[in-house]
Amino acid sequence: MRAPARGGGPRCRLPEPAPDLPRSPAPVPSRPKAYDRAYFDKWYRSPAHRVRTAAELRRNAAFVLGAAEYLLGRPVRTVLDVGAGEGAWRAPLRALRPGLAYQGVDPSTYAVGRFGRRRDLILGDLASLDALPLRDGYDLVLATDVLNYLTPDELRDGLPRLAARADGMLYLELLTVHDQLEGDTTFPAALTAPWLRRAVRRAGLVGCGLHCYLPRALAHRLTEMERAF
Repeated sequence: MRAPARGGGPRCRLPEPAPDLPRSPAPVPSRPKAYDRAYFDKWYRSPAHRVRTAAELRRNAAFVLGAAEYLLGRPVRTVLDVGAGEGAWRAPLRALRPGLAYQGVDPSTYAVGRFGRRRDLILGDLASLDALPLRDGYDLVLATDVLNYLTPDELRDGLPRLAARADGMLYLELLTVHDQLEGDTTFPAALTAPWLRRAVRRAGLVGCGLHCYLPRALAHRLTEMERAF
């Protein structure tokens, strides 16, 4: 799930949303997704369907680490990856920072069963985050390719849990109905930028651009023009 890279590729636009989203649960697909080996083979390995190449992931990891360390003023030492899937972020992050402590969380029994011990993954999701054996705070909190698959209520309730785990930067991929997307775009709801910004602010987060956020308690690290909203 990502905005298409320059140079083309298939594009998929979601349906137009209502002006805002109510508190009541949004409609969900009639058949829940199965995050099994076939799902990851298709969207993460198949040249015809994968949404990010290994080279793109390495560049993304380098950017996110650089942004977090710019804001922290020191190297990133701990990372929490919520919705980690098979733990694809672990290798590029540790290639750049070999001593980095990575913890992935994912609800896929396939991913955790196959890669859990090797890639530091535990079974869980955003709703169960507070019940998991995690550190109190992390230098970097990731949630990529996951948040738009939540209902509006799940996302609104889950963002404060992510914020509470951050002692540094959060990198949260939040996509809107107006973004041109490729990959698995069967989302429960079509979210607008105003709705997402309100949800982010309610969670106590300050945007600093390019999917990067800081807890409000750390917002003093940003200059006025570094703040996105």
